[in-house]
Amino acid sequence: MKNAAFLIIAIVLLGFQGQAQEISKNAIGIRLSESNGFGPEVNYQRALGDNNRLELGLAWHSERYWDDVKFTGIYQWVWNIDGGFNWYAGPGLGAGIESYDRYYDDDDSPYYRSKDSEAFVFFTGDVGIEYSFDFPLLVSFDFRPQVNLNYRDDVNFDVGISARYQF
Repeated sequence: MKNAAFLIIAIVLLGFQGQAQEISKNAIGIRLSESNGFGPEVNYQRALGDNNRLELGLAWHSERYWDDVKFTGIYQWVWNIDGGFNWYAGPGLGAGIESYDRYYDDDDSPYYRSKDSEAFVFFTGDVGIEYSFDFPLLVSFDFRPQVNLNYRDDVNFDVGISARYQF
């Protein structure tokens, strides 16, 4: 009986500690990622409650024959692991424009090139881990699968690291 009471009290206390987390009201920074080309993302996070937030990002990705600009919005739930360590996950969506070189083959010349661009929308998710230092710095590592619609209709896997100033 004493063991059962002790176990119930321990679970309740651990439950309170699991909820005792602090995410910053605002954070702004940069995310470096690789998704069909390496590129930076200017990134902003806004707390919506004690354990959820909205993350907005404007990214540029580039490879040899194309450039990509996209805007992403992600709703995240944040769970405390220990101290300043948190993990987070959530769904999102976005839109972008891709400019690329299109190559043609005809009888007169072997290849010729033209510039082209397409707009696209996508669904994404985000799973990551972060550490909040005692000073206003937040670093994170995350994984974002992305399902593209009306452009290539494929799935991209975006892995990135971030550094943000918290205020």
